[in-house]
Amino acid sequence: MKTVESTNVIYSFKPNMTSVVIVEPGEIFKVETNDCFFQQITSEDMVLTSIDHSTLNPATGPIFINGAEPGDLLKVKILNVDIAEKGVVMIAPGEGVLAEKAKKSLVKIIPIKDRCCQINGLEIPINPMIGVIGVAPGNGDGEWGTDSPWKHGGNMDTKDICEGTTIYFPVRQAGGHLALGDLHAIMGDGEICFTGLEVQGEVTLKVDVIKNKTVTWPILETSYATMVIASGDTLDDAIKSASDQGVEHLAKGLEISWEEAYMLASLVVDIKISQVVDPKKTVRAIIPKMILNTDKLVRSIKGL
Repeated sequence: MKTVESTNVIYSFKPNMTSVVIVEPGEIFKVETNDCFFQQITSEDMVLTSIDHSTLNPATGPIFINGAEPGDLLKVKILNVDIAEKGVVMIAPGEGVLAEKAKKSLVKIIPIKDRCCQINGLEIPINPMIGVIGVAPGNGDGEWGTDSPWKHGGNMDTKDICEGTTIYFPVRQAGGHLALGDLHAIMGDGEICFTGLEVQGEVTLKVDVIKNKTVTWPILETSYATMVIASGDTLDDAIKSASDQGVEHLAKGLEISWEEAYMLASLVVDIKISQVVDPKKTVRAIIPKMILNTDKLVRSIKGL
């Protein structure tokens, strides 16, 4: 099994990327990831200003998938997420949702044992997830730092991107150029102080290519739902984009009118916040599989 080592990192997703490894559709491989601080936080006495900011939020890759061409969907199955035995959570002045109240730095190095983390005398079950995962954007779509989410994926910080789920990306460049990192042992919706429990780890993936299908925003499949993950300059913008795509998927997948799908969405689709602390805000529109399963949704998608 191939392993993509954590020394192979990028700090932006851009149209012209040079991949470090080639994998085949159907292949299973492993990706080593760094924490978002590149393991620079080694003591609770450290602060954000004392580390090298040029190495923050690395993503491991890029990974070239043979046969992936613009106008295809890249299907990425997350088979396993292994994480380190400790992680870091931090607050910093002027960061997070309550930036105006965050006046001082605080760092905690949190032990992780028996699928729990221990903080302030509490033992909390973990839910390891992938903060950053994405592909190269299209020509003319610009360059996106690994700290930001957009239509290529990126720093979506969506806690449902975890072991056992499958995420679909629109391929915009030959080979896709997949990269990922920024694992969290646990993170609440919103990531309100600007970090989750940041950890190193190793992710096992299986990739496939679905020919001649495309989407505007990444789609996530869980055991119970299909989710459209969308981002915007504001939460209102992100909600509108996710809702728009969700209604379109309902209309096409169920072969009903847009008006009927709009009505149905108001009854069964949940809009949930993913994160509110990155350069763009991210939400997900959650369509229950009992209404429209992912296979049927994907079959209804048209090509470019």
